Amino acid sequence: MDDSLRLFLDHLAVSGRSPHTLAAYRADIERLAALLGKPPRQATSTDLRKALAKLHAQGQNSRSLARRLSSWRQLYRWLQRNALREDDPSSGLRAPKRDKLLPKALPVDGAAALLDRIDGDSELDARDRAIYELIYSCGLRLSEAVSLNLDDIDFSDNLLRIRGKGSKERLAPIGAEAMARLRDWLRLRVAPSSENALFLGRHGRRLGGRQVEKRLRDWAIKTGASQHVHPHMLRHSFASHLLQSSGDLRAVQELLGHANLSSTQIYTALDFQHLAKVYDGAHPRARKDAKPDDEAE
Repeated sequence: MDDSLRLFLDHLAVSGRSPHTLAAYRADIERLAALLGKPPRQATSTDLRKALAKLHAQGQNSRSLARRLSSWRQLYRWLQRNALREDDPSSGLRAPKRDKLLPKALPVDGAAALLDRIDGDSELDARDRAIYELIYSCGLRLSEAVSLNLDDIDFSDNLLRIRGKGSKERLAPIGAEAMARLRDWLRLRVAPSSENALFLGRHGRRLGGRQVEKRLRDWAIKTGASQHVHPHMLRHSFASHLLQSSGDLRAVQELLGHANLSSTQIYTALDFQHLAKVYDGAHPRARKDAKPDDEAE
């Protein structure tokens, strides 16, 4: 490592960076030097582009590449500020777009099994079944579910008024099961006349999001779920299952309250995964161990 790189790392240490951050910067810069085969101070933008390409070819994900490029940018800006280099070869470089993580959704039978087993006799059990059925039935965000009021339910038409992001309102149909569970909960709901919140905690005040998350996690454990379940997974399941059944992306967008169709399109990947599993399990020529017709018994 040449003197300029040591000075740069000393500068970071003096500026109060943590030992962990300093170690990451050092590793990123040493990696750059190894990829270049020459001091980073002498690199061109083409050299840096090739270095990123090599890391990508080695299997580094977009998050790691973005972090390394950020370290390199800090180095070249420091070199410029200290008159150790005239230009910034990292200017204009971009790391590959970050991989989009697919939302986790329960299978149809998994969602049904979980909700059907929330069947205790207490007031809180009835409330839990109602709120989780409603989230799954209407594709609610957690914040939307806990902000619901009594007058948001239209019992005559089985509709729910939802206040989404940016205070935008939308209407969603309430399924028969969710409506039945809502009626069960409202028969047991006890609160002062001034309390308009639909879902209440133990002390008769509006239910908080963390409690909804904790109760669902506990129910999932009790009912033997094979994975961690959180309220947003019920929203993802709603979108994925509706898309599998209808194929109507625009309708799913409206029901989810997405401003842009691109936000909804990620569920098409989930839908394709489902179709691919069905194909792999059912098509006689899909399995790798399938025998040719003339070898089949």
